[in-house]
Amino acid sequence: SMYILILNCPPLVLLQSDSWVGGEDEPLTGFTWRGGCERETTGILAWSEVFVVEKPDGCKVAVLLIDTQGAFDSQSTIKDCATLFALSTMTSSVQVRVHFYDCVMLFTEYGRLAMEEVYEKPFQTLMFLIRDWSYPYEHPYGLEGGQSFLEKRLQVKQNQHEELQNVRKHIHSCFSNISCFLLPHPGLKVATNPRFDGRLRDIDEEFKKELVNLVPTLLSPENLVEKEIGGVKITCRDLLQYFKAYMKIYQGEELPHPKSMLQATAEANNLAAVAGAKDVYNKSMEQVCGGDKPYISPTELERRHVELRQASVRHFRSVKKMGGEEFCRRYQEQLEAELDEAYANFSKHNDGKNIFYAARTPATLFAVMFVMYVASLVTGFVGISSVATLCNLVMGVALTALCIWAYVKYSGEFREVGGIIDQVAETLWEQVRGRDSDKLYLFSWEKPQITNTKLKEQEKPNQQLHMCVCGT
Repeated sequence: SMYILILNCPPLVLLQSDSWVGGEDEPLTGFTWRGGCERETTGILAWSEVFVVEKPDGCKVAVLLIDTQGAFDSQSTIKDCATLFALSTMTSSVQVRVHFYDCVMLFTEYGRLAMEEVYEKPFQTLMFLIRDWSYPYEHPYGLEGGQSFLEKRLQVKQNQHEELQNVRKHIHSCFSNISCFLLPHPGLKVATNPRFDGRLRDIDEEFKKELVNLVPTLLSPENLVEKEIGGVKITCRDLLQYFKAYMKIYQGEELPHPKSMLQATAEANNLAAVAGAKDVYNKSMEQVCGGDKPYISPTELERRHVELRQASVRHFRSVKKMGGEEFCRRYQEQLEAELDEAYANFSKHNDGKNIFYAARTPATLFAVMFVMYVASLVTGFVGISSVATLCNLVMGVALTALCIWAYVKYSGEFREVGGIIDQVAETLWEQVRGRDSDKLYLFSWEKPQITNTKLKEQEKPNQQLHMCVCGT
């Protein structure tokens, strides 16, 4: 089976013309495939190209084609099938399935728990694709016939077994839209010819006609459905967080409990919000003190940091999240810590643009050499030869350190040694500055007051790049 991830970002070229089906004599290319009773696809394969589509409302979404192995073959365990089913169900906005099996109970239970928290159906669109339909006189091929057949099959009747009733009720309660498409048999040349390579001339006309109707139903721009989790449209960056979270809980030997899946979803949901808020901060700070920006005073940089930090936290709080207030507060604290760390890096980068900051180490070493030279002259003149010798020794060490530092900066080698020299020089610089500052405070009778700025976090709407996910 195949499912399709649709992320918010240019129009699917394949569907902009009627030639997307290819020529009559063109073999079928793309994902590897073959006929026969043995499986071909193992696990999940992703197409290397992302197709970008512009919807009629101007919103751009990216389409990623994913091919998954079939379920319940002779080599896959129930856990393998459930894991594949889970990933496609949890990350798709539209699923196309040729069968539905017991694993649906696991995810409808997850859906029930999710609805208790967000009050919305957790899954969006489910399409049953029935191949080799042999009864067009009862229900005609296509979407209309499939819909009438599906309504009949999903009816809940009093004489049905309780388990059958529950499955039908759960499907309706968990999916926002359920549909069905009936496809005819592609023909005996397709089914019995071992050398069939996908050429259209070998496929029955009825099948090609219905295929031309099916694909636009799924992939035409006006029919694309953006992926939502917890009522929030997710982006390409968010998708990575969800895959990480889901794969983590499926690495054990047992199938995870629906509560574990809900917690993993809430965790990924909050991590995606953290990543989005941090990205807002980083982009704004790049405009302030990025690589091509000139040096900015530390006071002004700190002021802008406080403003942008507030905006980033407001962005995080404005995103609809799962897990409750206490659960989300942990991730807000994580965001604040990461923003402070990012600010420290921006501050160091900004200091590196200050020519006087870059000259701090050689200036300090020159100062040490000058002071030691003067001290050695004075102590030698008054007859304290031992102190004069010590001053000359310190001056020689400072000169050696200066030569080594210059070589390190020129060649880029022995960076650790250069770092030690910078650290020693900075310590001496700060010691001198500290004494000067104390003298200033004493002269002014009191030290200046340092005020702490508290962040006032306010709710603020935000714009996001969205992602839509379809699955088969």
